Parts: sequence; structure tokens; C-alpha cells
Amino acid sequence: MAGILRRGVIKAALTLGAGAVHAKTISLPFDNGGRPLVAYPQKRPLIRLTTRPPQLETPFSAFDENVLTPNDAFFVRYHLADAPPQNLDPDTFKLTVQGHVNGPLTLSLADLKSMPAVDLVAVNQCSGNGRGFFQPRVGGGQAGNGLMGNARWRGVPLKHVLRKAGIQTGAVQVRFDGMDGPVMAGTPDFAKALDIDHALDGEVMLAWGMNGHELPILNGYPLRLVVPGWYGTYWVKHVNEITVLDKPLDNFWMSTAYRIPDNDCACIPAGTAAQKTRPISRLNVRSFITNLADGARIKAGRELMLRGIAFDGGSGIGAVDLSVDDGATWSSASLGAELGRYAFRPWTASMRLPSGQHAIKVRAVARSGEAQPLEQRWNPSGYMRNVVESLTVEAV
Repeated sequence: MAGILRRGVIKAALTLGAGAVHAKTISLPFDNGGRPLVAYPQKRPLIRLTTRPPQLETPFSAFDENVLTPNDAFFVRYHLADAPPQNLDPDTFKLTVQGHVNGPLTLSLADLKSMPAVDLVAVNQCSGNGRGFFQPRVGGGQAGNGLMGNARWRGVPLKHVLRKAGIQTGAVQVRFDGMDGPVMAGTPDFAKALDIDHALDGEVMLAWGMNGHELPILNGYPLRLVVPGWYGTYWVKHVNEITVLDKPLDNFWMSTAYRIPDNDCACIPAGTAAQKTRPISRLNVRSFITNLADGARIKAGRELMLRGIAFDGGSGIGAVDLSVDDGATWSSASLGAELGRYAFRPWTASMRLPSGQHAIKVRAVARSGEAQPLEQRWNPSGYMRNVVESLTVEAV
């Protein structure tokens, strides 16, 4: 029965994605920023970037609801048009572990859930989050800042599954494949790889749960990879095949796509090409104001309470500062409870602003010492945007 219900949800998602009628639109704050708001099964109205496959951005107001991003508001990102896959029956689902192991292993969802489970709060962020703001503009999905989310993931540490299969001497990487696939014969199937030591670190997880519920269909049901602190390209959805490799994976998604300039800032002068690149990996530090929108009107001289979030790639947030004088001076915000070093860290601050227009900037500093830059760093793929965010308010 569960499989029948889920097939119905998937069919509805595909049908709605192909011909949805939307009543509202939203305008993201850059050229050609108009987007429809569309409700897919298991999702509230989200900002639709593409129809096939469904690519859905979280409206930014959702980040002010809770430090954990609600499942129905969590963004959706796919690479291949045959998505979501249509054979997601939990009763027949199998995960295969093969390759450079002592013996191939096949596990059901029930088998996985019988293993010692863990919970971990972590941010999943698309590499191109904020790409629409890049100047000069770059190719790719033109998203605002809603291709991110913070969830409590539940699953089994990947190391337990790999050790159950038995890793042979000489293993160097682990490849992950999902059930979604290409439509055209010449399109490369989506697969990613992690170095063997990373795969065995005890934090990389095969997750079936999200914020106390099963994974939504569009977020990887029934099983997805969770790679804390790393960009979402590695968080393979609907994962059903794991292969231990004795040499690095050399495919389109590792050797050509998702690569950044190989330097400390992952940046180059605008309009140029990188001489050397490396695969994208760990998140950089970011922060946002969540309860105030650009262009808001506030009461002059009255206390203004600000709320927001900050995160980085796993060192944790050490400080969040705000400026109302274009970065000349900064004042400290109060940090909220820490749900883990990979999670959104909430913060609050209060201020009083005199009459007039004010630009409010927010900057996070990670415990590693990494701080957000005041100027945009550019790369040709529009990846890893983390410039200090600024919004303008009118005090009257």
C-alpha cells in the first residue's frame, strides 16, 4: 500500500510540473527575475525555476519561520530530466554496494533502518545559490538566495554500510548513483564521488528521515546521501548504488562540472577563465537577515529587532556583526542556540535608526577565522557566492 501511495504522489508531481496553473508570481531582485509560485505534492508554493526536471527555490520568508527549514518549503534541485524517478516503492527498494569490496552487498530499506541510526542537523546548499546576483551575469540557473535549507537528518552513518561490505586494500574513492536518470542517450548519468577517508569519517550519512518525517519525494525519498559541510552537488538523491573505486572517478560531474578556480578565494577577475580548477567541496561562511526585506519602511527612533541565520562548512559560527554605515563600523549580534557545527546558527540584534535611508549589512565570522568578503568574488560558474549581504530600509 505504501508503494502505491508514493507512486500516486510521484505521478501527481510529474503531472503538476508539466502543466501547473499558478495564481501568483514573485519577482527576484535582479533582471529577468519574474518567477511563478507553484505548489507541488508535499510542497507549499515554491519559486519554480524549471519544470523538467522540477527545480524549486524556497521563498526567503520561510527562513524566518524556524531554524529548521520546513520540509514543505525545502528547495528542490535535480540535474537530469527523468526526475523524480517513478519506481520509489519502499517495499522493493534495494541499495547495492559493490566494486572494490570483499563481496557485493544488497540492503533493503528495512535492513538499513535496523542498523544503528543517528541524527545530524546540517545545511544543504546548492553551489549556485545566489547566482542571479552575480555581476557580470553568468550562465546557469538564475536563483536568488533560496537554494539552501537546514534540516535534522536521520539515517545510518555511511561507514557502517561500507564496513559491512568490507573495503579492500587500494580503495581510493566511493561513487554514488541515484535512481534518477537522463532522457537523451548522450547525456551523462549523474554520479558523484568522495575520497575514501571522507566517506568513512562517520558523519557522511545515508538518510531516510528529515525533520522527524520520511524524506519528501522531491528531496530524495527513500534514501539520500548527506554530506555535512559540503555543497549539495554531493548530496545524491534516491541513492541506490554505491561503488568503491580503486581509482578516482573521472566522469563529467567530477572532471568537468562543478569545478572552481584553484585558489584561496575560488575567484578570478570577472570575464576571464581559470587556468586551473578543482572540484567544489566545502561550504563557505554566509549570513542573512530573515525578518526584514529590502525596501522595508520602519519607525524612526524605535527599537528595531533583527533576526537572521549564519552558517559555514563545519567550523561553526563565531560571530555575527551588523553595520548601518556601509561597513565603517560594526556592532555584534547575539548568537542563538547551536544545533551543531553544520547547522544554521540563529542570531538577533536590536538597533534604533534615525529618519532617512539606511543600508544594513550583516557579516558572519566562522570559528576558523573565515569572514565574509565585502566585495563580490567572481567565477564563471556563479558558485559559492558569500559576499556580505545588504538591504536598504527607510526610517520614517
